Amino acid sequence: MEKPVYRRVLLKLSGEALMGKRNFGIDPDVVAQIAAEIKEIVALGVQMGVVVGGGNIFRGLEASGRGVDRTMADYAGMLATVINGLVMQSALEAADVITRVQSAIEMKAVAEPFIQRRAIRHLEKGRVVIFAGGTGNPFFTTDTAAALRAVEIRADVIIKATKVDGVYDRDPVIFPDARLFEKISYMDVLTKNLKVMDATAISLCRENLLPIVVFNLSKRGNIKGVICGHAIGTAVGGEI
Repeated sequence: MEKPVYRRVLLKLSGEALMGKRNFGIDPDVVAQIAAEIKEIVALGVQMGVVVGGGNIFRGLEASGRGVDRTMADYAGMLATVINGLVMQSALEAADVITRVQSAIEMKAVAEPFIQRRAIRHLEKGRVVIFAGGTGNPFFTTDTAAALRAVEIRADVIIKATKVDGVYDRDPVIFPDARLFEKISYMDVLTKNLKVMDATAISLCRENLLPIVVFNLSKRGNIKGVICGHAIGTAVGGEI
């Protein structure tokens, strides 16, 4: 059996990752596959937190550009992350993985409020904790929420699932000759304006020396591979 190189991990999933090949919403098959992979990781003894975006349902920044008040648009986006978190919880529990959803926006009927010590206790008991509702504040992305929660639960790493193989020097969808980085520093991400995570999230990780691994979610087994230390995706961190 492979051995994990990390004890506690924060997995960042974009809302778009849950769409699969759809143009909107949630693909149950994709969610079930992610749940199955998380189950394998939990079986290795890894403690896992998850932050899910909401872009498959509502994008606050995009809506604000179309005349919706930015604050209200961001709150709507936060609620979308709660929907995704509940769907992810259902899929995980269907796979016999004990899960808790903690929301930064209080909604007692469906989720616990985020409490740092309670979250850590859940992780220590082997439960997957899904952090929903972003940071609970407008003008912050779910990338920043992922960095914040990772620091708060004292995660060893953030693993960010994307649709491409890692961090490139330019958009690989537009430029076929784009170069994939195996490793890159926080400062290079910021100075080159690479779209790994937003600048606030990168700065928070840098201040707390929290490494990030960016990888392709669509390749089955990649989540486990990253956690077991395989050379998958791009490692972000340090002054390489």
